[in-house]
Amino acid sequence: MGVTLCGYLRCANEDEASRVRAALDEHIRLTRAEPGCVSFEVKATDDPLIWSVAEEFTDAGAFKAHQERASNSDWAAETKGIAREYSVKGLE
Repeated sequence: MGVTLCGYLRCANEDEASRVRAALDEHIRLTRAEPGCVSFEVKATDDPLIWSVAEEFTDAGAFKAHQERASNSDWAAETKGIAREYSVKGLE
């Protein structure tokens, strides 16, 4: 089994949610193209300020490479300060 991340992206207000919507499609496209990405889903919930997040990568190296790329991306800049509640398994 690889590395999985699941949880929620929780916006505090509509401004934050608008920033997520504006940047999300490109973030998903880039992530799914990364080596080792098995699946990557960020989906709206019934609450317009909350998205569910589910990621799977083949191994710790692929997951760490994703984290590095994402932390230096437009996505990171646009969503800075937005609450994330994630659980990661498979890095032990």
